[in-house]
Amino acid sequence: MQRPNFRLRTYCDVLHVNKDRDNTRATGVTYVDAHGDLHEQPAQIVILCGYQLSNTRLMMLSGIGEIYNPATGEGQVGRNYTYQVMSDVDVFYDDAYTNEYIGAGALGMVVDDYNGDNFDHSGLGFIGGAYIACWTTNARPIENQPVPEGVPEWGAEWKSALQKNFLRHTSLSVHGASMAHRENYLDLDPVYKDRYGRPLMRMTYDFTVNDRRLSEHITPIAADIARGMGGREIKVNSLDASYDIWPYQTTHNTGGTIMGASPDDSVVNRYLQSWDLHNLFVMGAGAFPQNAGYNPTGTVAALTYFSARAIRYQYLRDSGPLVQA
Repeated sequence: MQRPNFRLRTYCDVLHVNKDRDNTRATGVTYVDAHGDLHEQPAQIVILCGYQLSNTRLMMLSGIGEIYNPATGEGQVGRNYTYQVMSDVDVFYDDAYTNEYIGAGALGMVVDDYNGDNFDHSGLGFIGGAYIACWTTNARPIENQPVPEGVPEWGAEWKSALQKNFLRHTSLSVHGASMAHRENYLDLDPVYKDRYGRPLMRMTYDFTVNDRRLSEHITPIAADIARGMGGREIKVNSLDASYDIWPYQTTHNTGGTIMGASPDDSVVNRYLQSWDLHNLFVMGAGAFPQNAGYNPTGTVAALTYFSARAIRYQYLRDSGPLVQA
């Protein structure tokens, strides 16, 4: 940021990536500034570093690559959208003062025995797994209102139960992998638009048979652990029947601009370089074709460093595709 050629332009919306006449290179971006004025920013290299959903939508709006069609299986942009499969078990105590306001957010203990391929899947009917963790995440009272089984969802009885149990409670989180399914994808909404008249992103998603079987196998294991923690009672919060965007679960969305070995099965190569425009790079969790039990953040950072190194030491010296299609 201290370099004289660096400019940070805040409160701007990029409308689309611009391309040359041959559709082989990006020439820059068109954006709207904080005053509503339209600008074209030329560039020799364009790097999309927005959130996974934003990057995927911008690729679609810019006409880069073919948007995935679940009916035919054709197209790559928006394909392999994955999420995470979550459930949890609450543990309530009579006298133990848990005080989950303390702690460092990610402070906790993890059981990794049922994550990935760490256990025998024979006869279980699903792939992947989940970690089981007991986190201290600063209580978060706006988000989290733990009450025992059978307590009404609102009213005086709910308030009394919440007051009694809030600081005498902890929970176990089952944090499961999400595997891609052809019916889970991203595309552009045919009806709803943003303030610039561009189609909004549309997410088509629900839990799959694999998701449900994974949760049905591992959630009871977490419940057994919870019963051994010495509490008065437990409450099992299983995977919902259908996906509901309203309750917070995680924000770890992946897929949509996945990386792969060829343009026939991916949007970017292993250096996160677009197969269509060799001077366009797309960072972030959109590159992952599946979503593992753990959060993607650390791997996103590692892959970004890997891509940045390739840009600096390979692409800038000899611009062109870093992987031959």
